[in-house]
Amino acid sequence: MTRVLSALVLLPIVIGAVWLLPPLATLVLALIAAVFAFVEYVTIAAALGAYVPRAVPGAAVLGACAALGSGWGLVDVVLMTALIAIGAAAVGSARPGPEILRDSAAALFPVVYIGLPLGALAAVRASGGREALVLMMATIVISDSAQYYTGRALGRRPLAPTISPKKTVEGAIGGLVFGTLAFVIGARFVFPVAPVFLVALVGATVSALGIVGDLFESLLKRSAGVKDSGTLIPGHGGVLDRIDSWLFAAPVYYVFVRYFRL
Repeated sequence: MTRVLSALVLLPIVIGAVWLLPPLATLVLALIAAVFAFVEYVTIAAALGAYVPRAVPGAAVLGACAALGSGWGLVDVVLMTALIAIGAAAVGSARPGPEILRDSAAALFPVVYIGLPLGALAAVRASGGREALVLMMATIVISDSAQYYTGRALGRRPLAPTISPKKTVEGAIGGLVFGTLAFVIGARFVFPVAPVFLVALVGATVSALGIVGDLFESLLKRSAGVKDSGTLIPGHGGVLDRIDSWLFAAPVYYVFVRYFRL
């Protein structure tokens, strides 16, 4: 019940911001999600033995999200600045040791894992319109639901037992099929002149990468020995737990919307 109530509160906020408000509202929502996701990431990194300072990497995450989501065209500047700042901070610590590369890589990773994908979502809203973003969101939701129900009804073979024991091959196939089908149907209205083959390919890719993104975050949590990335959302865990599928699917979808849609 808690899980359902949380969804009933969150969905109207997210969909309302995307559908009813200007693109800036989606960017603001993405920035807020980036803050919470980054804090959760820092906690997971600490459990894995990696030290990630909050100031510089956090600013880089928000900078990457804002640069891509607003269309400023300064993503390269943000990435290079983050690299230099994190490297300079490592030099400033004056602590030689094998952890230097680990900590520096862990500090830079959330910029591309959290900042850029969330910025891509805001960029889709700005350049592709609200319909384009809602289509991707609906595809992920339908794929996730299909994985769950197909897995419960038909699941026999584990998909990744050491990462997520409850996921099955049959569930993944169901998520891929229904997610792709949902995208193809929706794309007839959102991208009416796009070739069916391209649309089906994008839908399958979004669905498949949603599964991979979910498994990747599960891999991080299992490696860190935690069940959820946080406790912010009752019944759901943390923000990372809710957006993990989007983080892998959004960049590819952004490329399609910006460069290949007709």
